[in-house]
Amino acid sequence: MPINVTMPALSPTMEEGNLAKWLVKEGDQVSSGDIIAEIETDKATMEVEAVDEGTVAKIVVAAGTEGVKVNEIIAILAADGESAEDAAAGGGASSGATAPQGDGQAGAIKADPQADAAATGSEADAKDAAMRADSRASGGAEPAASDGAKGERVFASPLARRLAKDAGIDIGTVEGSGPHGRVVKTDVEAAAKGGARKAAPAETGVAAAQPTAAPMAKAASDESILKLFEEGSYEKVPHDGMRKTIAKRLVEAKTTIPHFYLTIDCELDALLALRKQLNDAAPMIKGEAGDRPAYKLSVNDMIIKAMALALKAVPTANVSWTDAAMLQHQHADVGVAVSIEGGLITPIIRRAEEKTLSAISNEMKDMAKRARTRKLKPEEYQGGTTAVSNLGMFGIKDFAAVINPPHATILAVGAGEQRAVVKNGAVTVATIMSATLSTDHRAVDGALGAQLMAAFKQLIENPMSMLV
Repeated sequence: MPINVTMPALSPTMEEGNLAKWLVKEGDQVSSGDIIAEIETDKATMEVEAVDEGTVAKIVVAAGTEGVKVNEIIAILAADGESAEDAAAGGGASSGATAPQGDGQAGAIKADPQADAAATGSEADAKDAAMRADSRASGGAEPAASDGAKGERVFASPLARRLAKDAGIDIGTVEGSGPHGRVVKTDVEAAAKGGARKAAPAETGVAAAQPTAAPMAKAASDESILKLFEEGSYEKVPHDGMRKTIAKRLVEAKTTIPHFYLTIDCELDALLALRKQLNDAAPMIKGEAGDRPAYKLSVNDMIIKAMALALKAVPTANVSWTDAAMLQHQHADVGVAVSIEGGLITPIIRRAEEKTLSAISNEMKDMAKRARTRKLKPEEYQGGTTAVSNLGMFGIKDFAAVINPPHATILAVGAGEQRAVVKNGAVTVATIMSATLSTDHRAVDGALGAQLMAAFKQLIENPMSMLV
């Protein structure tokens, strides 16, 4: 019996992903545990393992396809004793269990595309899933989510179909410019600009949902913005998955979390002196490129440690808000904002309060390097109890960061700079760093936030206490 390989859920929140690369081809034999494909999510590129064994009878979703829904069939395996031709012909429609959601396991799972779609959408979605699987299995172009205006199948790319759905456009009225008349992204954009007919259930012949108010409002807003600029004076750069996710989470954070901000100045001279002393004392280890220090501490490494110890000293600030209860965390898991191409990501130093400065430094360097090549695992950047965002290396004096749910706090760190300060009635020069705590007022009140910042300042200005 054919075995359907479905798009896995690589994290609890994943709804779709891009099928970046196939590592097998039709006719290859695969066993359980073999790496068969690479899937791109908004933040990382993940390897997919086969769960079952068999022969690859059909690659249903081509490499490079974007927006593949979780549980959608991506390949068909022929079971032991079954011909690849029979499996390819019979796969994609066999009944069976749907793929488990959010277990982190990908692979060969018997699945019913109609049942999968029906579990997460409407009857029309279920019919569309079956239609897509049938068309892909036969090597043809992918049909649109509904019949055309003339009752014929419409062939469209997944991205074009999604854009048409968001804009409320009947894709059957869009003239395709792709191979064999396939509707592509530019066709939908041109139709939206030219006022293509809106989709309606009575016209399409299926139980299509009416476009919601939000996409329509967005389309109107985009159109009004474009009118402000001369045609040809700008270039449209499509949003990738990461930028869409960042935008969605920032809107959620700023519109649902009541932020307030606390800023404090910290003297850095003692910390800078200790950092130099520790780096000078680092033992040398042998490597391929020659001897190198076992660690090289940065100011940011010491800020991470100080924030973790401050949360340990003020445990009632190490919390997450939920409507049902306050989650008080036992450890300080500190996320650190890392800028990568197209956005940013926050790898997490788990149990940072328990780790040495050298361990934090080496772990942070490793995760930052893998973050920039999108090789972090979801568990390495999801969760955490607070975060640190440091723009000091760019010369930023101070700023306020946006809280990243489920955190209740985020620390924004500016540059250390020499400033005139008054000590014992006399003016002197000291290296000062401004740090601003953004706080969820539902979880951390003003006085509690002030206690946390006082504990942080104490650690920064007396850094030897971080070593004991």
